[in-house]
Amino acid sequence: MAKNSKSATPAINIGITEKDRAAIAKGLNTLLADTYTLYLTTHNFHWNVTGPMFNTLHAMFMAQYTELWNAVDPVAERIRALGFPAAGSYAQFGKLSSIKDAPVTPPKAMEMVRILVEGHEAVARTARGIFPLADKASDEPTADLLTQRLTVHEQTAWMLRSLLED
Repeated sequence: MAKNSKSATPAINIGITEKDRAAIAKGLNTLLADTYTLYLTTHNFHWNVTGPMFNTLHAMFMAQYTELWNAVDPVAERIRALGFPAAGSYAQFGKLSSIKDAPVTPPKAMEMVRILVEGHEAVARTARGIFPLADKASDEPTADLLTQRLTVHEQTAWMLRSLLED
């Protein structure tokens, strides 16, 4: 009998149980969905902002959506490294995201800023909620990724929030 030329995929043995890897990947898929949804909203606002702060907000939103775009890949790749599929469709993101989709009618500039503050705070809450899972499993790479994402989202929320002060 001829041998099968395809060998079985080896089991993942990185020192984290499959159950813990699954729980962490589930949380990271929510983070991925939140990040992508916030990316789309920020890009939408970049295109549609108007008013006296147009130049400032247009440039700020561009920097923010670029950062968010660059953030989705490391999150998805961490999910894959844990052995699970990364969400990647609008339907999946819609089911997983804790962030509402952008309004159909573009809001006024300061309402855009308020919506983005709420979005960044929501992503920070999602990231923070995964920490106990990563800590329990001694998953330092995920904890490091979460720390980086928290730093960005908390700082961005603060900067946007400062625009809303009188």
